[in-house]
Amino acid sequence: MSLIERLGLRLLHNLDPERAHAVSIQALKLGLAPLHGRPMTSPQLTTEIGGIPLLNPIGLAAGYDKNAEALSPLSRAGFGFLEVGAATPRPQEGSGKPRLYRLPEDNAVINRFGFNNQGIDAITKRLCRTTTNIPRGLNLGANKDSQQRADDFGHVLTTASAHIDFATVNVSSPNTKSLRDLQSKDALEDLLGRVNSANETLNKKVPIFLKISPDLNETEIQDIADIALDVGLSAIICTNTTVDRDNLSSPHRNQSGGLSGRPLFEKSTRILAQMQSATKGQIDLIGVGGVSSGADAYEKIRAGASAVQLYSALIYGGLSLIPKITNDLHQILVADGFAKLNEAVGVSAEKWL
Repeated sequence: MSLIERLGLRLLHNLDPERAHAVSIQALKLGLAPLHGRPMTSPQLTTEIGGIPLLNPIGLAAGYDKNAEALSPLSRAGFGFLEVGAATPRPQEGSGKPRLYRLPEDNAVINRFGFNNQGIDAITKRLCRTTTNIPRGLNLGANKDSQQRADDFGHVLTTASAHIDFATVNVSSPNTKSLRDLQSKDALEDLLGRVNSANETLNKKVPIFLKISPDLNETEIQDIADIALDVGLSAIICTNTTVDRDNLSSPHRNQSGGLSGRPLFEKSTRILAQMQSATKGQIDLIGVGGVSSGADAYEKIRAGASAVQLYSALIYGGLSLIPKITNDLHQILVADGFAKLNEAVGVSAEKWL
């Protein structure tokens, strides 16, 4: 990490967390953030998710660039792919403030944003006028006061479809009341059926991903796996944030909301391995939760992921973390004798079961 980046992070950490988030987005838009440039790639790092080729498997998780404001600079930060949103049909304020907490003692974050965003029309306008040299996806959400939440996902998809490479159905955020109920078998079948119906109306179908909770039991995981295989999902993202608060030491540990960062690593990796087993490796998986190093990314890959995403680690490690992770991952793959990343996918999944 450069001195400039270190000083920038120190400045941001002296601000209220949500204010720091906004300042970091503005810094990217103004060209003030250090960027790596073209994503690092190699034969070992290239992969594919849902039929989408990636130069490297390190992606930005949804939640950082909620309104697609910094797509262009983020595409030059070294990521292999980006995900923006979550987007809802209408703009919404989300939960009351304060709603974002740093837990530096735990290398973690708690948020209860509640899908605050400017609405799909504003987000689509930015997607339309901004090209990127890497794939980008949109996290689909529902308005909290919607009477037909399942239809909200299809509306967001059809509005933005021409300007995205994939779309993620997000039914796993703990910050929108009853949203996680859509992960139940009957509700999820209905929801994905409606999303697929909307997708079928498009001139070019969009690969559909599903983002799941880390707080699922084995029966729920198997139900989701069966549905995913039946409806032909392109990928499953494992996982969103957790409501668990085990073994935390920060003064903010009891704040309500979703916990992300280092404490989520083991739990999310276990869900990842269970989903890899439940789907019999027939659906691509993306590992999310606690990734902050090349070794972390490698562990997710060995547990069943074809790619990973991160966000919370950037709060503590800055954007220079991205090229470091990709370089370290490349070296680990080479040292372990893997000519291609997909050779390593799932090789140690059993240890997490």
